[in-house]
Amino acid sequence: MKTIGLLGGMSWESTTTYYEIINEVIKGQLGGFHSARCILFSVDFDEIEVCQSKGQWEECAKILVEAAKSLENAGADFILICTNTMHKVAPQIQAELHIPILHIADATAEELHKNKKTKVALLGTKYTMNQEFYKSKLIEHGIEVMIPEYCEIERINDIIFNELCVGKIKKESKQEVLRIIDSLSKKGAEGVILGCTELGLLIKQNDTQVQVFDTTVIHATKGALSAIEE
Repeated sequence: MKTIGLLGGMSWESTTTYYEIINEVIKGQLGGFHSARCILFSVDFDEIEVCQSKGQWEECAKILVEAAKSLENAGADFILICTNTMHKVAPQIQAELHIPILHIADATAEELHKNKKTKVALLGTKYTMNQEFYKSKLIEHGIEVMIPEYCEIERINDIIFNELCVGKIKKESKQEVLRIIDSLSKKGAEGVILGCTELGLLIKQNDTQVQVFDTTVIHATKGALSAIEE
């Protein structure tokens, strides 16, 4: 079994979900008392968030490069960055490593193709929805990407940072996000990507008739299966 390097803490609430899913998949595949070989480097999210809000992405990259190097030096065979937004600096991190990063958008695109989806809504932080680093990856895989209106983007971002990242799950926020999903579905979205690892804490498949692609589940599952493939 390969050793998974988890670059987490952004936020720690969603990183715990990664750990749980990875070990459930390993147990399901191998049975018995099997669990995942993994190493976690959990960063201080406050440092990252301050840099994000100031647009200091190279500072974010420096922090995560050092963390990723620690995982490599500790024996990780590959790395999962346990957040969508910070894949913005995945190229800078990968350039400093000798082991691969399994990109969350590649894993998501693979799952979309399995489900024959070519036009989907993308929800996430304002950085993920507005900037091209994530959408371009999906477009490279032949996926057409829809995002919400400006005011809805700001509201989803507020829900992520001021509620989900600090452990608050609010019924009214859930209804707002579901309304946005329904609106995008009516405009032609064949599914919705929960492109923030916290959104899966709020929205589940049984909440909506629109097919949900939870990137936390997809990425963690891909990581677990990669660890045991021949």
